[in-house]
Amino acid sequence: MTNLMMPRIDKKTILKKKIIVKNLKKIVKSENVLDHEDELRPFETDGLSAYKQKPLIVVFPENTEQVSEILKYCNDERIKVVPRGAGTGLSGGALPLADCVLLSLGKFNKILEIDYKNRCVVSQPGVTNLSITQAVQDNNFYYAPDPSSQIACSIGGNVAENSGGIHSLKYGTTTNNILGAEVVFMDGSICKLGGKTFDSEGYDILGLITGSEGLLCVITEVTVKILKTPESAKAALIGFPTIEDGGKCVSDIISSGIIPAGMEMMDKELIHATDKFVKAGYPRNAESMLIVELDGAKADVLELMERVNKIAKKNKASSIKISKNDKERLKFWAGRKAAFPACGDMAPDYYCMDGTIPRGKLAEVLKEIKKLSKKYNLPVANAFHAGDGNLHPLIMYNSNDKKELAKTEKFGEEILKYCVKVGGVLTGEHGVGIEKREMMCEMFNNDDIQQQIKIKKALDVSSLLNPGKVYPILRKCAEEGRVHVHGGKTKFFNIPRF
Repeated sequence: MTNLMMPRIDKKTILKKKIIVKNLKKIVKSENVLDHEDELRPFETDGLSAYKQKPLIVVFPENTEQVSEILKYCNDERIKVVPRGAGTGLSGGALPLADCVLLSLGKFNKILEIDYKNRCVVSQPGVTNLSITQAVQDNNFYYAPDPSSQIACSIGGNVAENSGGIHSLKYGTTTNNILGAEVVFMDGSICKLGGKTFDSEGYDILGLITGSEGLLCVITEVTVKILKTPESAKAALIGFPTIEDGGKCVSDIISSGIIPAGMEMMDKELIHATDKFVKAGYPRNAESMLIVELDGAKADVLELMERVNKIAKKNKASSIKISKNDKERLKFWAGRKAAFPACGDMAPDYYCMDGTIPRGKLAEVLKEIKKLSKKYNLPVANAFHAGDGNLHPLIMYNSNDKKELAKTEKFGEEILKYCVKVGGVLTGEHGVGIEKREMMCEMFNNDDIQQQIKIKKALDVSSLLNPGKVYPILRKCAEEGRVHVHGGKTKFFNIPRF
């Protein structure tokens, strides 16, 4: 994690604030510029609510041209800009700086075109993920990536973080479902990437900006592909007497050649919390539980479900319940989708982690997390996108106790280090943001980081767009010998120090 070192507002910035507000009001309507303390407070954090910082100013552009003018003005005046979608991100990626203009895309909230012939939807970035499916479901289409926060998270934010969801195992994350985008770079230039086709000539800039966490550009339009609703879908709710049995079942299902539409795993703590919250009929006596969903042609689904049933029994399943209808299937998923709010009964706050590991290491990592839970004396509940190894440990703590927050950060840091140790990575879908930026040196050496920073600086010469995110800027990496030292002086990564 990171000891947050948010920038202080220097006198020069304070003096310039009125000028910045005045100039922004020349670009957008006066009511679309917020600068009063009370107006700024709702923007002081994102979904990583442990950290708070009010921005200098918030501005709401209403079209791409206004975004272009704002960025060009800020670039010319060397003003930092932090883009923000719905603010549901869980890594601090939309956390403001005290001397930044927060660029909110909240007014970009319209679906621009539904093209069934080309099976795509053209949308503004502020449209929520679920709204895209709702717009096309009457014609038996849907948008596949479905994060738990899909009712609130924006499609532009999904692109910035390369969000996934429970159906990413079969249908991929955002990067596998985006066809095109309109973006604005820090110098104000507007660029169209991709379109309605599945591939385009030239460098894959669209792939580069997907998951770039707001460091390279501001997204003003997105074209995503939509899929035909499957003929049939069934889900199995499977309980296991041990975590190892559940983990082995996951590996056996995938190695057998079956690719479920979704496969989620939960531990006993989360089974109890979610079932109490939603009453989905989860097996409360189980130590671990799988939700396995299969979709496709009816005959194929029935055959594959029978194979999953046999694999589960081979792995000592203590209970197996297969959905009888769509209503019951959706109820199975309702508990998993409500996992985060369900934890509200367990503690005043929770810290949601996000790492990815090889599927075969699920049981090993869960065992390690339990050991760490005892070490730090903090409860933890675990949810996994089991099929692709993306884990979400939820650490329970009290944010009003600063010592407990620090302990929680250490706990989370050890989880991520262990993920890397077993061959995994730091993030699956939440991004690096400020939460994991100092952990980047667990995965990358200085040369690796410098190459990434060169790409950023090619598109944002002065590093004004979402600065302070993703790349390590504190002394920790240097103290651990993870950056070069010349002449007794540490050579920090080449991004601004705040």
